Amino acid sequence: MIPRLRRAYLVVIYWLSWIVFVAVGLALNVVCAPLLLLPHRERYGPATRGAIRVLFDFWVRWQHATGVVAVDFIGFDRPLPAGTVIIANHPTLVDATFLLSRLPATICIFKPALMRNPAIGPAALMAGYVSGDYGVDLIHDVAERIKAGHSLLIFPEGTRTAAGQTLGNVKSGFALIAARARAPVQLVVIRASPDLARKGRPWWHPPAHLPAFVEFTLDRRWEHDPARTAREFTAEIDQHLRTVLA
Repeated sequence: MIPRLRRAYLVVIYWLSWIVFVAVGLALNVVCAPLLLLPHRERYGPATRGAIRVLFDFWVRWQHATGVVAVDFIGFDRPLPAGTVIIANHPTLVDATFLLSRLPATICIFKPALMRNPAIGPAALMAGYVSGDYGVDLIHDVAERIKAGHSLLIFPEGTRTAAGQTLGNVKSGFALIAARARAPVQLVVIRASPDLARKGRPWWHPPAHLPAFVEFTLDRRWEHDPARTAREFTAEIDQHLRTVLA
């Protein structure tokens, strides 16, 4: 009886967590939408990113306080240097949300459809996040922002890892951006419950086992090497990630 009651409690809290997330997110975007009309809106980017980080950190603390998802950060005792390309595998829908709660001055690349979504786009635009729909110009734009002191969070798979796979195809966009910005690359390895907001599974479906877990481990760092090609670097990252995740 007690395990069943605990399961029922955690399922309700899981749904409530998403209700809180959606409600706070909508409120933030309602505030940000009219601010898009301001001239020189880029000057408000740091404040918007700071607000997003605080809200995401609140959500992480909520997970801990309610006991529904255990979120662990390993190796994040010190802040990462500015101007870093941060890459990670992408097993769940909540990866960026949790990770950005620990990454100050960090921009990320959103899918174009998300940037056009009125419930998500205004805050993302105000924060200076980038829409991944304009090819070579994207690489040049993001590289210039990294040179200016921003860090970039990017998932080289381009989407969440497919169900039943350890890692999807690692694409070379991150390597091209890092090469142009002459920036170091920091790998974060993410491990998570096998059915927590996975690709192909509706996010509102609670995991079979609660509490769930997500673990972020600060892994290897690669300094800029002008002699290394993007193809070689991508293959090295792919092999390293598959070895670590195995």
